[in-house]
Amino acid sequence: MEMVSVSGLKNNPSAALRLAQKDVVVVMNRDQPDALMLGVAAGGLLDAKGVKPALATALFRDGHLSLGRAATLAGMEAGQFASHVSRLGIAVIRLNDVETTSDMDTLEQWLASS
Repeated sequence: MEMVSVSGLKNNPSAALRLAQKDVVVVMNRDQPDALMLGVAAGGLLDAKGVKPALATALFRDGHLSLGRAATLAGMEAGQFASHVSRLGIAVIRLNDVETTSDMDTLEQWLASS
């Protein structure tokens, strides 16, 4: 087990990540443990069946990964991943009100010109 301080993590996060690739890292805040860091490759966590698709789905759902990057992480084609998240009730396309209105206006213009 390795240990880094909060200030050490702040000043050199790369060093803490390198340590976490080899072993569990305890992040200490003053004299108290504050967090644990565990490298996913070191524990073989990503190799278990279903872990990569589940992780990719959660990261996509929370807006941390694009559809393409999430699909790559999940080991799926983009269309296959889009179907996967759709079945789970996760929107593949997320537009705000302004974007939706703009898209609808564009669609109406296109339909009128056809």
